[in-house]
Amino acid sequence: MTWIATDYASLLWWLDMTGTYVFGLSGGMLAVRRQLDLFGVIVLATAAATAGGVIRDMAIGDQPAAMLRDPSYLLVTLLAGLTAFFFHRLIECASKPVMLLDALGLGTFTVAGTQKALIFGLHPAAACVIGVLTAVGGGVIRDLLVTEIPRVLREEIYAVAAIIGAGLVILGDHLGWSPLLTTSIALLATFFIRVLSVRLNLRIPRAP
Repeated sequence: MTWIATDYASLLWWLDMTGTYVFGLSGGMLAVRRQLDLFGVIVLATAAATAGGVIRDMAIGDQPAAMLRDPSYLLVTLLAGLTAFFFHRLIECASKPVMLLDALGLGTFTVAGTQKALIFGLHPAAACVIGVLTAVGGGVIRDLLVTEIPRVLREEIYAVAAIIGAGLVILGDHLGWSPLLTTSIALLATFFIRVLSVRLNLRIPRAP
């Protein structure tokens, strides 16, 4: 496991920064759609961007949470909120921008959460749980703040995509794949599973 701890140190930071910005942007875009003011946009962006990482760090005992130790998290979150506030019309030109941003954040945080849990020596099953919690935590808080049922509780393929991504990270660790290869495969798999499930309207069965 030593190669993970050394090679993933900077990679984890970049994954966290990417996930923080992307989820912050998705939260900010949702706030703009709900016609919140600038403060509301920043609050929703912050909730979406940081909640998953805080849950992860609390669960594995990494205290204080990374966002409280490193000001980069809050700066990136602020940048994401301001980007959504001032450039939302440009972002809206993309097809389903919030969904695409959410899918990218889902993949990024799944990988980052699972990898960090493995670095802290957690069992693979526990690392998978931490990865999923990291990925869905921010989205849950974001949706609750605007009185939406969180995506993870609906029949959409959401948490399942994160579980598959976390499983690929664990598989890569077990097989000794390079950090970049593991990250790329797991992140892209999570992203595309989520996007394709929306495009193809794939859903988890509900009780009759």
